[in-house]
Amino acid sequence: MNTTTNANLFSRLFDGLDDPNRLAIEQLDGSRISYGDLIARAGQMANVLVERGVKPGDRVAAQTEKSVSALVLYLATVRTGGVYLPLNTAYTLNELEYFITDAEPALVVCDPSKLDGIRAIAAKVGAKVETLDSSGKGSLTEAADKAPKEFTTVQR
Repeated sequence: MNTTTNANLFSRLFDGLDDPNRLAIEQLDGSRISYGDLIARAGQMANVLVERGVKPGDRVAAQTEKSVSALVLYLATVRTGGVYLPLNTAYTLNELEYFITDAEPALVVCDPSKLDGIRAIAAKVGAKVETLDSSGKGSLTEAADKAPKEFTTVQR
């Protein structure tokens, strides 16, 4: 059992990790991601989220396809103390407008093909917008690639 004093879900999952080199994810193409790599990627993305203004308690709305990068976005959001709001990829712009204006996220992450429509909706609540496509590419991962891997998980 993890006996960490930080109740943040990220800390609960990863602080007691005995072997960071252990396999966390094996993708269909055969590439392998260790727990250490996953933690580092979440740290990079958490740094970007904070740079974009996400603070503990803020919502991060994400309309993204399932991918390793989408999982990293979830982990990074939790690590920053944010609240992850998944949005169904089938939602129309009208449906997205309802959810985004109701939730008032600090950041919205979407597929690059939906950027213009989402940007207009996000502007209504002052949210920033980043992109992430089904292959894990986009403005969010481009920024994360340049960010430090170290990030101090927010205490809960």
